[in-house]
Amino acid sequence: MSSIVCDKIKVSIFGESHGEGIGCVIDGLPAGIKLDMDKIYQDLSRRAPGKDKTATARLEKDIPHILSGVLNQTTTGAPLAMMIENTNAHSGDYENVMTVPRPSHSDYPAFVKYHGYNDSRGGGHFSGRLTAPVVFAGAIAKQILEPKGIQIGAHIKRIGNVCDACFDKNQISKELLEQLSKKTFATISEETEEKMRAEIETYRMAQDSVGGEIECAAIGIPIGVGGNMFDTVEGKLAGILFGIPAVKGVQFGLGFDFARANASKVNDEYEIKDGKVALLSNHNGGILGGMTTGAPIVLSVAIKPTPSIGKEQRSVNLQTMENETLAIKGRHDPCIVPRAVPVIEAAVALGILDLML
Repeated sequence: MSSIVCDKIKVSIFGESHGEGIGCVIDGLPAGIKLDMDKIYQDLSRRAPGKDKTATARLEKDIPHILSGVLNQTTTGAPLAMMIENTNAHSGDYENVMTVPRPSHSDYPAFVKYHGYNDSRGGGHFSGRLTAPVVFAGAIAKQILEPKGIQIGAHIKRIGNVCDACFDKNQISKELLEQLSKKTFATISEETEEKMRAEIETYRMAQDSVGGEIECAAIGIPIGVGGNMFDTVEGKLAGILFGIPAVKGVQFGLGFDFARANASKVNDEYEIKDGKVALLSNHNGGILGGMTTGAPIVLSVAIKPTPSIGKEQRSVNLQTMENETLAIKGRHDPCIVPRAVPVIEAAVALGILDLML
């Protein structure tokens, strides 16, 4: 079981949801990067559980303990190792899923692949809890990218049937992305937040869950980053984004809306603006031929509903090989989307940093 991502910097994720802890090792970081720990704590806090009714009641402080690679809050060039302790796991809630796999979870394919030796408590190494180290690594990537003029931010585009305003794909301000990156429930419209919270509450009270969509943008990236064919910006970012549990779709710019469009309506035409070549629109999401165009990179990610719900579901008993009704215990998110926003930002930051190194 390997959980390593990126090429020029390598991020290795370790741990299980209910093990001693989770963490990462980041190999290849430049020496001399002064880390702003407050910004790292802020991103981890946005992802952390136990904040309100839209999230699981499992309360974890998610304080990172840096074991190596940093001296006086500055990277040394050695591998940076970090660990977060698990302090509030209720492993007994998962005894029945060791023999009765949860629908839409990794339980059954992992049971077959690892001959039943996989840790299924809270999802084990397949748990969304493993996104905390991703956020940690991404927060460092952001700090390396910011002095280069690159800013990354995301917001909740949709929860169920409630939609937020979308980014203006060709005009995204640094101020807007900074503002969104400080919110624990990141929406562009304040009114939308209230409606989304009400949507989540409806499903929570029904012992169900709801999915959604996150829109992410990166600005300030120079023209020509990436390559064609199998070294594209889309391929790099999608490869990391699909490593996040619950991500089931990724699109760039208009994405699947291109399928019902006419070229004359969606081609990104050019103009000379302030003595430079500029795009009149950005339907392609800042990427052409696998390379950055200088326009904002804009992508959307589909997040499926949390599979662990209070309603009884049909499954099978792997010991008796008979059908069985499963009642899932434990503490779970009625909607994982709000907590996934900083994870998407982190994944995009890691991908862009790796491309630019």
